Amino acid sequence: MENVLERIGSMGIIPVVAIDDIAHCSELGYALIEGGLPCVEVTFRTALAADAIEALSTAHPSLLVGAGTVLTVSQAQTAIDAGASFVMAPGFDHDVVDWCLDKQVPIFPGVMTPTDINGARNKGVKVVKFFPAEASGGVKTLKAVSGPYADMQFVPTGGVNPNNLSDYLTLPFVLACGGTWILKKTKIVNSDFDAITETVREAVQIVMQTRSG
Repeated sequence: MENVLERIGSMGIIPVVAIDDIAHCSELGYALIEGGLPCVEVTFRTALAADAIEALSTAHPSLLVGAGTVLTVSQAQTAIDAGASFVMAPGFDHDVVDWCLDKQVPIFPGVMTPTDINGARNKGVKVVKFFPAEASGGVKTLKAVSGPYADMQFVPTGGVNPNNLSDYLTLPFVLACGGTWILKKTKIVNSDFDAITETVREAVQIVMQTRSG
């Protein structure tokens, strides 16, 4: 579990994607790896999520593949069986969190309020997903709600983009950010993987410049 957290923290961004066609998985994985960001969160917003997780994990063993938009224990089980290394949830569900902790699966439950954060902390979760980040007030709100929780880390997701990525990453309690802008559906559908690779490289560059500054 700690190794997954360390890898995510070292990369600074988790690209988020919904897969509609398994045929795109192999090239998508190459684009991420070539761009310098060997990590992806496949959301359970399509019926092919589990198949995509399996395809990506099988084709690219070095790729850190996680499951997103996990709402139930059944989805969490399906994701892990398919090869996912971590679970992201949009909200704080006790059953999902308990199951993941029992199986020693890294779980990032979604939080938006101090009550959510407190609930996660009381279960021993140390890293939570701040969602939806920008719609909830962005950096300003995250600074405010994180104040009482010095031992917690956050993964802001939702509305994070190249223009505000540095603002989030400069916060010492932000482990990484969820990046929904990196793997655009139109580029995937059009098989424009060279453009995706370039977007990945640009995101990695922002992380490097922010952390070196």
